[in-house]
Amino acid sequence: MEHESRITLRLPADLHAWLATQAKSARRSLNSEIVYRLEVERDAAVADAESP
Repeated sequence: MEHESRITLRLPADLHAWLATQAKSARRSLNSEIVYRLEVERDAAVADAESP
């Protein structure tokens, strides 16, 4: 990452718990899990936009 921005994110408790469980099973921090999932979705959206 060239530049990082700090944000405050409010999540429903059940979503937070699910993400924390997913992060633990992937051996990532909660922050890294959220970033990973956002990047995967961004890449998929870009690929969809580029396909004919």
